[in-house]
Amino acid sequence: MAVKLPTSEQTTPATATGASAGARRARRHARALALQGLYGWLLAGGDAESIGGRLLTAEQLAKVDVAFFRELLCGTIGAAEELREEFGDLIDRPLTTLSPVEHALLLIGAYELKHRPEIPYKVAINEAIELAKIYGGTDGFRYVNGVLDKLAARLRGTEVRATERGLA
Repeated sequence: MAVKLPTSEQTTPATATGASAGARRARRHARALALQGLYGWLLAGGDAESIGGRLLTAEQLAKVDVAFFRELLCGTIGAAEELREEFGDLIDRPLTTLSPVEHALLLIGAYELKHRPEIPYKVAINEAIELAKIYGGTDGFRYVNGVLDKLAARLRGTEVRATERGLA
């Protein structure tokens, strides 16, 4: 049974840094569910609310950070063209030839890097890599990693440089 997605006022996302293990798991589940939604959207289209409502079952409510899921799915679909422009020159092939899983993970990673500065860039990239290992092709995770690393340097250069110097 699908349920209507709560508004962001009805739920509070866990903080990215210092989050409990349960909150981190809930975010990982939210990312995996958003990946499923984006995969379907890339193949068949549709609106984010309908897709999210079909995916977010009563069972999912117990293990997903609903507000984060909703933001990722709706935000990524809403900003898809903008996000593609951010990483378009970093991919080595036409966008249409990317697998839907890699495409969706690049969109999610780009969204987090661009719109969620409180999430450390390494966390955003690592989460995309882990999902690529589970759902993507054999070496898809390497491709996602390479593109998102370059995008992080572009969008979060100060944070990346500070981390490389051991200041973060």
